[in-house]
Amino acid sequence: MQDDPHVVQHVTVHGHRRAFVKVGSGPALLLLHGLGCDHTTWTPVIDTLAKRYTVVAPDLLGHGRSDKPRADYSVGGYANGVRDLLTVLGIDKCTVVGHSFGGGVAMQFAYQFPERTERMVLVASGGLGPEVTPAIRAITTPGFHQAMGLLTLPGVRHVGVAGLRAASHTGLKATRDLAEVADIYDSFKDPAARAAIRHVVRAVVDWRGQIVTMADRAYLTDAMPMAVVWGRDDHVIPVRHASNAAALAPKARVEVIPNAGHFPHKDHPERFAKIVHDFIRTTQPATYSRAKWRTLLRNGQVGPVGPVGLTVVPATTA
Repeated sequence: MQDDPHVVQHVTVHGHRRAFVKVGSGPALLLLHGLGCDHTTWTPVIDTLAKRYTVVAPDLLGHGRSDKPRADYSVGGYANGVRDLLTVLGIDKCTVVGHSFGGGVAMQFAYQFPERTERMVLVASGGLGPEVTPAIRAITTPGFHQAMGLLTLPGVRHVGVAGLRAASHTGLKATRDLAEVADIYDSFKDPAARAAIRHVVRAVVDWRGQIVTMADRAYLTDAMPMAVVWGRDDHVIPVRHASNAAALAPKARVEVIPNAGHFPHKDHPERFAKIVHDFIRTTQPATYSRAKWRTLLRNGQVGPVGPVGLTVVPATTA
């Protein structure tokens, strides 16, 4: 992964070492990375956000510098692990920000632990529609582990990583995110990392696409402020899923950033940090009420009327 300017700490929870970065002061802001990434995906925005918030950016189990055991890699298991990490760190409540697969974990965390979730920010998130890039679906196929073992042999891997990074600098929209793909590919040289990622993907994706969805529980966001951020040129999870989010949760704040791909927080870090700060500044943190939660569950979802228009945020700093 990329150079890391932050001090990585470790705690052991349930017998497994978990890596994380914790910087800044103020209200807690939890940053959850995507599949095959680690906390360094947030490096461009951590210091800016840490000026106002206590930023916690963990390496999810099976990723980065955290352990990669044979374990529960479901979104529910990850939500439990995040809760336990926050508990060890003495953090009772937070605004949770999740990118891609981390968005699915953020949704599950907010659903399982509403009393600990103040707000939710989903960034190019999974769980908002079935479509996903074929490269991720391929991880679920038989023989992936063995094939990737060959493709990550030293000579082959070095050529592949260099080629992907070179392609990312062509200026083409279709190749914008290949530097991040190169980092993920490079991490697959570790058999334990490959096995962990395979377990993760099989829990949320099959040959038809994404399995896990927030559609049946989106009405619960009536009790919690939610923002959705997407890159207009996302080739991993289609930007139209942002419209799905707006339809499923009409009170959500949805913003699409032009000239950005699947990693809008890296393509336009200043803009992304401003969006997050403005969202926190202009919303009240959710206050958990068992009675209100019970009422929402009893009444169930009133179906959305359909997708709504998207707000395009200029890709300039402010």
